[in-house]
Amino acid sequence: MASRLSRSLPFLSWGRTLDRRMLGADLMAGLTGAILVLPQGVAYAFIAGLPPEIGLYSAIVAASVAALFGSSWHMISGPTAALSIVLASVIGSLGTLTPSEYLAAALTVTLLVGVIQLAMGLLRLGSLVSFISHTVVIGFTTGAAILIATSQLKHLLGVSIDGQGFLMELAALAQTLPETNPYALAIGLISLVTSVVTRRIHRRSPHLLLGLAAGSLACWLLDGEAHGVALVGALPGTLPPLSLPELSPDSLRTLTSGAFAIALLGLIEAVSIARAIALRSCQVIDGNQEFIGQGLSNIVGGFFSCYASSGSFTRSGANYDAGARTPLAAVFAAALLALILVLAPGITAYLPLPAMAGGILLIAWNLIDGHHIAHLVRASRHEAMILAATVAATLLVALEFAIYIGVLLSLVLYLKRTSRPTVMEVAPRQDHPRRHIRNVARYDLAQCPQLQILRIDGSLFFGATDHVQRRLRALSAAPGTRVLIIGKGINFIDTAGTEMLLQEAQRLRDQGGELMLSSLKGTVLDELRRRGDLARLGEERIFETPEAAIGATAPVLDPAVCRRCHKRVFTECGPMPPEEDILARQG
Repeated sequence: MASRLSRSLPFLSWGRTLDRRMLGADLMAGLTGAILVLPQGVAYAFIAGLPPEIGLYSAIVAASVAALFGSSWHMISGPTAALSIVLASVIGSLGTLTPSEYLAAALTVTLLVGVIQLAMGLLRLGSLVSFISHTVVIGFTTGAAILIATSQLKHLLGVSIDGQGFLMELAALAQTLPETNPYALAIGLISLVTSVVTRRIHRRSPHLLLGLAAGSLACWLLDGEAHGVALVGALPGTLPPLSLPELSPDSLRTLTSGAFAIALLGLIEAVSIARAIALRSCQVIDGNQEFIGQGLSNIVGGFFSCYASSGSFTRSGANYDAGARTPLAAVFAAALLALILVLAPGITAYLPLPAMAGGILLIAWNLIDGHHIAHLVRASRHEAMILAATVAATLLVALEFAIYIGVLLSLVLYLKRTSRPTVMEVAPRQDHPRRHIRNVARYDLAQCPQLQILRIDGSLFFGATDHVQRRLRALSAAPGTRVLIIGKGINFIDTAGTEMLLQEAQRLRDQGGELMLSSLKGTVLDELRRRGDLARLGEERIFETPEAAIGATAPVLDPAVCRRCHKRVFTECGPMPPEEDILARQG
């Protein structure tokens, strides 16, 4: 009972290990996290189209709940760039909304995301996340980074545009370039350059915060407000208030599809980050518990004015590097952020929007994983196609559908690969005393004219039967040919695969040949026996090893053909007859 309770409430497990030294380490890590999340929370809320305090509320409430109920000791949850842009896309598809309606829709999506994630965790469906490949995530993140950067160019340039969608926004920006506000552009570039230089000088420094400070100072020195530079404004100075998501049937029907995409993306982010940090901390991660922690954080967040959150790689890595020992560091960071919010609400009062845009452009740039993109393009044409299609879909269609398109492409290409298992000609090595069976083409091996040995690497299921059957018929077209299939690479044979083997066995018998199998895995044999297919195939034609099959077949081969054959492929062939040996040398 105690063990089950500790799994359900992880904080009971690590809470018992706390001591004064651990508390001190977590407090210092929490201070670092609070400083880091302050500009990020404001920036990500800005990307999502929400008031800046909503991002900070998410960094307080959602981060605390996820830390207490997740399995990772170091992952920090809260607002993220990718979820922010997807949320903006989902709610933007509803049309023109007032600020209160927009916030209500965001809270509804957040609650739905939490319910979906919690349900997946309770049902132990963690394996579903694996259907979204790493390539799809990289492609989606790259496309999202481009969208984020595009959405901030109007603030950097100090212009107003009406375009909706990537291409329309670019066209509108091109038309308004002559109207660029030089003061806004200068402030944004000062913020961006300061962040970049600070990060180069000291990677762990709060570069975004320093960049925003530099932009604010430049705005004050240039009197930017008098020259049309927009400001973020002061925060309300209150703790996260209670809120009630809009739960009407129309809202649920409209927002559920987008919420499901956000839930999947959030889980991928969280589990990937938790596992990456666990490799450094040598911790074992429970994926389903992470689902539960993320689900609870979004459910609670939906009632406390938060929007959809997930794990943050930047803040999680900084938390670990700062010496955090337990998830209490995330709670300390949330508590310190709440104090800042209450005691210093005017901290964003003179923060210019162009400075925010400069910081967000840097965030967008950091989202693009150039190293892995270059590797994927070089390594695999199929992966490069998935990457390009996902990026294009992210830019040109609704973001939630871009995720589905990437998943669909991954599954289609996976099915294409699995539907074409390798059917390889193999034979014993005549130059080796143990006659190991190897690839005929690679080792330039001679083959028996009466016994064709093939190795199948891949499962025989309904999608692969046509390809395998065509290969079998092409390689055993000669009358009287016997075929031995080495099946150690076959993971399963479904009913369609069995029917195909029966058809080929009948075809070979009609031509005077025979079909045999060897080296099938025990699980495959058990499944065939359970379905009654083993008897249909003929247990006498199924051998434990290729050597046993060859030993049983060699005595029944046509001796006349054997006398004319000078290859001596098998040890069972025996020495070449003297007169045949002489004729062979003369020939």
